[in-house]
Amino acid sequence: MIVNSKSPLRRNLIRASITLAVAGVLVLILIAGYTMLVLVPNLPSLDAITDYRPKIPLRVYTADNALIGEFGEEHRDFVAIKDIPPVMKDALLSIEDSRFYEHGGIDYRGATRALLADLSGGFHQGASTITMQVARNFFLTREKTLTRKLTEILLSYRIEAALSKDQILELYMNQIYLGQRTHGFSSAAQIYFNKPLKDLTIAEAAMLAGVPQNPARHNPAVNPIRARQRQQLVLRRMLDLGHITQAQYEQALKEKIQVSSSQQFEAHADFVAELVRQNIYAQYKEEAYTRGFKVYTTINKAEQDAAYEALRRNVMSYDQRHGYRGPEAFVELPRDEDERDDAIDEALLKHPSNDQLVSAVVVEVTPKLIRAEPASGDTIEISGEGLRFAARALQANANRDLKIRVGAIIRASQDAKGRWMISQLPEVDAAFVALNAQDGSYRAMVGGFDFNRKKFNHVTSAWRQPGSSIKPFIYSAALEKGFSPSTLINDAPLSLTSADTGGQPWDPKNDDGKFDGPITMRTALALSKNVASVRILKAITPQYAHSYLPRFGFDEAKQPVNLTLTLGTGSVTPVQMAGAYAVFANGGYQVTPWLIQKITDARGTVITENQAPAVAQEDNRVIDGRNAYIVDTMLREVVRTGTGAMATQRLGRKDLAGKTGTTSDAVDGWFAGYAANIVAVAWMGYDDPKSLGGREFGATLAMPIWIDYMRQALSGKPEVQRSLPEGVSFMDGDWMYNEFIDGGGIKTLDMDVPPADAAPQPLPG
Repeated sequence: MIVNSKSPLRRNLIRASITLAVAGVLVLILIAGYTMLVLVPNLPSLDAITDYRPKIPLRVYTADNALIGEFGEEHRDFVAIKDIPPVMKDALLSIEDSRFYEHGGIDYRGATRALLADLSGGFHQGASTITMQVARNFFLTREKTLTRKLTEILLSYRIEAALSKDQILELYMNQIYLGQRTHGFSSAAQIYFNKPLKDLTIAEAAMLAGVPQNPARHNPAVNPIRARQRQQLVLRRMLDLGHITQAQYEQALKEKIQVSSSQQFEAHADFVAELVRQNIYAQYKEEAYTRGFKVYTTINKAEQDAAYEALRRNVMSYDQRHGYRGPEAFVELPRDEDERDDAIDEALLKHPSNDQLVSAVVVEVTPKLIRAEPASGDTIEISGEGLRFAARALQANANRDLKIRVGAIIRASQDAKGRWMISQLPEVDAAFVALNAQDGSYRAMVGGFDFNRKKFNHVTSAWRQPGSSIKPFIYSAALEKGFSPSTLINDAPLSLTSADTGGQPWDPKNDDGKFDGPITMRTALALSKNVASVRILKAITPQYAHSYLPRFGFDEAKQPVNLTLTLGTGSVTPVQMAGAYAVFANGGYQVTPWLIQKITDARGTVITENQAPAVAQEDNRVIDGRNAYIVDTMLREVVRTGTGAMATQRLGRKDLAGKTGTTSDAVDGWFAGYAANIVAVAWMGYDDPKSLGGREFGATLAMPIWIDYMRQALSGKPEVQRSLPEGVSFMDGDWMYNEFIDGGGIKTLDMDVPPADAAPQPLPG
């Protein structure tokens, strides 16, 4: 159809075009006016990016630089642009903003598309440049409005004017959210791949570069399939833009990427990290979690790992000795497969796996086979020797609460050959601590069987009866009253009246129920003889011993002032006990346990640095050097011929010293000892105190933990020989203070039979 220039239709079309043009101009004028009068005056300050201070979490390290803890809302590392590898920058810019170094902050073609989409009621974010994303991430919300988009564009221009391209990219790559609470590519590399940013492969860099567009959808740990699809798109763009070759592209496509689903620390030291967190928070409050503090402890990684494994292994060993208690819980399994899977997932959320103790729901069971499903969705099979521990629970007539049946929630672990075995979470707990005996610095600390299950730190906070592990301190006090290791003490029945005890009459007993007659004080300690120890305390008086204990760091208020003191009826913590034994190990000086070696800020500037204190000074001396030497010889006797002899048998060293401790009814088991300037204490018991068993002692409960740790801690270290201090002589078969040689010392104590009947005296250690 031909339209005449003078026809009404043409005139109407012209009028419509003019009207639209005028309307468009008016809209643009209104937008420009709104922008200049409303948006520009209210643009936020750029201080947040020109003075960028990212929220970097508190990180805790061992002395040898192994990461053991991280605290903060965001996982983040700040990495300067010069230190970001080119492959990571190329991967990111290929998919997010390939013209970043060419445009002035706005990709006009993309921005026009996005603006038209806004005006038509839609929204299209594909045109956002890196600069626009920086503006949005630092200053704006994600609401989809024209005002927010215009503000973003204005801010982008201001950012480009204020910062260089490299500075803008540096901000983006350190600030952007990448899932799993991670912010910035360095932190994401560590969380997803457990490696530093500089070590990423092309394939890994491409996978990370694909995350920013949608961190939930493209999260490699949560949605590996979608993350893989996005990674392939990034690799294709890198190839098209010439950042990688065809061969590199094909190799990256084939690479199998191992993604970690959770944060990985380099040593099991949760209790150490938590103790540091409490300390730093006390100083800096909420800033502790945002300023990027790095705290370097005195902990040794290899020894910490050895302590963790020793405690876990021996707690499990004790638990295995005392039988299977039955499944943790039961869940009804629906017949519908999807509903059944949901029921299993929900049940296992309440019973998460605990390190190597995997939780699983039984889906099939016979007397010879158990099939169970863990949270991973795999099926584990347990048969043969793997069923032995729970054999009673597989019998047809087993008690309902004990019986393993379909729907039972069980624990399983793998042996060295990868075979599955029935196991269980132990109810008993334990603690272990090791200090440098010369300066008091922590070398290892495990506050309990599992931090995530029970955050109570038994090392620092559990006040428990020490049992016979307190005896060396009573014997140390006796040396100052004229006793010597050769003093004969009558190990015979003893009846104490109410006048002796200040309460009820008491007949103390030895743990083995036997009496050996006259024995030396050395033998009494080596064999942990209770009655002989009570006689010693009675002779020196409980009041004197009670006033003597604080020099070792014990809390006087938590020790009784009666004859039960020598049997360990007071209260101590494991770290207090370690500090006390350090006095014997270092020649008589009190140490104060300390953990934090150095604190730096996010830029590596040292804020605080603690030097190892010079402990061996007379101001710190709490017992005579002669006393420390003689007690040391007796503690060596304990692990050579006495209750701790297994330590020497297992470790094959002659410089070990220590003492077992078992409280009444075996409620607590202890072993405290030292060698080569390392003092360590192990404890085992129930949080709600109850007997550990009639055949359990400190030697069976705690000493194996100590031995397993010391095997690692003493590896490669030479044996240490103590030098003889002045003022002691070897007389009557043992060591004695010189001033007590000529009749000033106690030769015998409470002898009811002639000394000639005394047991043979062992040679001093």
